[in-house]
Amino acid sequence: MIIGVPKEVKSSEFRVGITPSNVTCLVKEAHKVVVQSSAGVGSGFSDAEYIKAGATIAQSAKELYDEAWLIVKVKEPQPSEYGFLKENHTLFCYLHLAAMCELTSVLIEKKVCAIAYETVSVENELPLLKPMSEVAGKMSPIVAAYHLSRYQGGEGILISGAGGVAGANVLVIGAGNAGANAAKIAIGMGADVTVINRTMPKLEQLQKEIPNVKTLLYSHEKLGEMLKSADIVISTVLIHGGASAPKLITRNMLKEMKEGAVFVDIAIDQGGTAESSKPTTHTNPVFLEEGVLHYCVANMPGAYPKTSSVALSNATISYVRKLANEGVLNAVKNDASLALGVNIFNGAVTNRAVAETYNLEFKELEACLTSEQQ
Repeated sequence: MIIGVPKEVKSSEFRVGITPSNVTCLVKEAHKVVVQSSAGVGSGFSDAEYIKAGATIAQSAKELYDEAWLIVKVKEPQPSEYGFLKENHTLFCYLHLAAMCELTSVLIEKKVCAIAYETVSVENELPLLKPMSEVAGKMSPIVAAYHLSRYQGGEGILISGAGGVAGANVLVIGAGNAGANAAKIAIGMGADVTVINRTMPKLEQLQKEIPNVKTLLYSHEKLGEMLKSADIVISTVLIHGGASAPKLITRNMLKEMKEGAVFVDIAIDQGGTAESSKPTTHTNPVFLEEGVLHYCVANMPGAYPKTSSVALSNATISYVRKLANEGVLNAVKNDASLALGVNIFNGAVTNRAVAETYNLEFKELEACLTSEQQ
């Protein structure tokens, strides 16, 4: 297999799809790895390190895409990359197609086999989303605390408080991986933290792990009440299967929040959980709506690329090896978890949530594979 690792071009994205140590693993198994020049520099990996690991360096994205069959990257292709995509490509990265109408159309038109990290699922767990959810969860109280500063447009409350002064009220929506990590860091920073979730088991587990956290069973009314007193709101809601995030926070709810409160929408990759949410970038991360500062950066872990790239590559490498060693068709046929990652195959939409989002025909992957092998 010829595996390509392009340089990320999304705004302020410094992560890389495969680290040099994992390149070594692939080369030992007789695969060719082509890395675009300077692809790893933002994560602390030089071209020389990739060459030492056995990779070939491509000087341009076009050169890389022309040669490689399996494209392993971090974020979804950007418009500047659409022209490089071809029918013989298998694309393995974060896609979030339910929030990417144009990209969905491009992948269908070009008949790319598109495998999304975020829909690879093992026993209802998302192993390739988990490491980045952890990073996004852990960094969310940090970025929120920074923007709570008056100089950044926030209400001017120190998250930890001070002697005789209470810390910030932090509301975390969702008790999954990102929510649990957000709560841990916020508690550690001295905040008063409440986690609201739709079901009790995760809340009970969270209370065992973090005795100081407050928990609340979700209802629309309870969420509205909690938003009024929150200084920081961190939304981590995730819908499995690649569907768009639900709009839990209405504009009327926002109007009831404190002026200068900070809202961090980790779910922005899937469309966001507030009616006011829209993607932002690391270079321009926030905007003000209804007096609330919105932080909606669509690639949050990209701010810490050294940590994120290693964590992500370590999670994806077993699947990259499977795709390379068995071939794409056999790999997705033999591995049910990897098959769930296939969103588009040979021009057909094989992810039900994506098909329903755009009112497109849904086709079972098994039927596509059978047709391909005939």
